[in-house]
This record gives sequence, structure tokens and C-alpha cells, in this order.
Amino acid sequence: MIDDLLYENDALGSFLLVTVLLGGGAAWLAGRAIAQTWRPWWSVVAYMLILGVAVRFFHFSLFDGTFLSPYYYAIDSAVAIAFASLGFQTMRRAQMAHQYGFLRRPAPPAAARQDAAP
Repeated sequence: MIDDLLYENDALGSFLLVTVLLGGGAAWLAGRAIAQTWRPWWSVVAYMLILGVAVRFFHFSLFDGTFLSPYYYAIDSAVAIAFASLGFQTMRRAQMAHQYGFLRRPAPPAAARQDAAP
């Protein structure tokens, strides 16, 4: 039942290999690269829609999948967007911690402050 919703032709192996491993890995790296260049989060979606076409092409050329299938294109693109979003968020958190690390340092104790009253 769920098999038909995620992948076509009863080919779980090709779905895991092409969509999750190759497409997800490329999406993760693309999400990190988008974050490294300080681009906005919505550019992840635009680039992953393009990557969804490439993943669909790999399914078509390597495993005789349907190339022009809007449903499976949406599945492949959704997986790519999910992986890219995780990569984007991971990199952006690291950037913020590095760039604005002084905000996370604890305040000195009251006795060490110069403006503390005696």
C-alpha cells in the first residue's frame, strides 16, 4: 500500500539508491552551499525543484521509471527539499554560532562587574 505511494514498479532499492542516497546527499550538500553563501532559505526550494528533475531523469535512464510523472517528481523533490533544508539549517546554525558567538557567552558574576555597588 505505502509501497505504491513512494516508489514505482515495486523498486524500493532504486528509490533508496537514487532518491534518498544520491539525491538526498546532493541536496544536503547543496543546502549547505546555499547557507554558506548567505542566500535566503527560499532559494533552497528553487534549486531542489531543479534537482528533482535530475533525480527523475536518473530513475528514467537507469531503472526504466517514468520521466514525466508529476506525482513521482513531487515525491523526489520533497525528499530533496527535506534533505536540503536540514543541510541548510545545520550550516546556518554553525555560521551563527561562529559569527555571533559572543551572544552565547555567559555574563560575568556580579562581583566581577565594575558597575556593581559595594
